Formats: sequence, C-alpha cells, structure tokens
Amino acid sequence: MAINEPVEVAILAKAPVPGFAKTRLIPVLGPERAAFLQGQLIERAAKTAASATLGAVTLWGAPNASDPVFQEVCARHGFALRPQPEGDLGARMLAAVQAANGPMLVIGTDCPTLTPRLLRTAADSLHSGTDVVLFPAEDGGYGLIGMSRAQPALFDSMPWGTPCVLGETRRRLMQLGLAWEEPALLWDLDVPADLGRLHGTDLMV
Repeated sequence: MAINEPVEVAILAKAPVPGFAKTRLIPVLGPERAAFLQGQLIERAAKTAASATLGAVTLWGAPNASDPVFQEVCARHGFALRPQPEGDLGARMLAAVQAANGPMLVIGTDCPTLTPRLLRTAADSLHSGTDVVLFPAEDGGYGLIGMSRAQPALFDSMPWGTPCVLGETRRRLMQLGLAWEEPALLWDLDVPADLGRLHGTDLMV
C-alpha cells in the first residue's frame, strides 16, 4: 500500500449505561460510576483516533447507535456512527473491517495508554507492507488489530475473553502465512485491580 494511503479506524464501544458498561467494575464503583468511567473511555478513544489523523473514523456502538453519548461524540469529531451487528466479538470486528474501503485499524475503549502516536505506528506497519498489526494486551488478548485487507479466519470461533486469544491469533497468522508486527504492549482497564493504574491519567473514578 502507498505510504500516504489513508488508514481507517473503527472504535467498538459499549454505551455508558449503568448496569451495562464496565460490569466487572460495578462491585467496586457501583453502576453509575462504572458507566461514567465508560463515558470517559469513549471520549478518550475518540480523541486518540481523531488526533492520529489517519483516515475516516467510525464509532460502532452497542447495543445500538442511539445512545446520546455516541451521537455527541460523533458529531463533535465528525465520525460516522453505526450499530454493532449481532454476533460475538469476532463477528463485530469483522463487520467493521469489511466495511472499510481499504486498510483498517480496530480498537476498543479499554486501553488508556493507547495514543495517537501508537495509532500512527500501527498505520506505518501497514504502510510498510505487513498484512496484520497487533498490539498485544497484558491479559492475553490484544488492544488493537489492523489489517491491509479483511482476514475472516482471525475472527471466527476465537475464544474471546480468555488469555488464549493472542496465542491463537498468532497461530492462525502463521498458518495463513501472513506477515505481522507487534509494535506495542497495552493493558486493559477491565477489573478492579486495574483501577490503581489510572493514577497519572486524566480519567476519574
């Protein structure tokens, strides 16, 4: 791909609805504060994607795209807004990749250390000719996946939510003969033990 070819970004996000968002943090924060934190994470991911200036950005909202936070964020940043389709995480990520007009990066909202610079690093990996770029997460998954074209086999029947995701993804990449890079390691804000790592960020709980 050309060095200046746009790279689209898809943000997959859960609506900041009490009792629906950040459920594993509810025992510590309560449903309202957990939802408030989710709203901050959505805005942080949106600012990161917008500041990277790589290409068009689409926010894929769940359980639908009607939440006012989604609509406000997309209006403010000029993003497209689409509902996440039915299916597991793999089906939803694949839909985002297949909707792109070219190379694509897919991110969630759970990695506070993801920055515009790291998004540009991921795009540079695709520009250099690699097929897939991954940012592994400390919990055994990944916080970003990007690809020059859709690779459905990387999303089908994956053990999502387990520490096996990254290893299984690497195994499939090797099996498919794809070239990939892993330029950065991230961590997810998922469980109460992660909250202590927010010190030094602008996120409030």
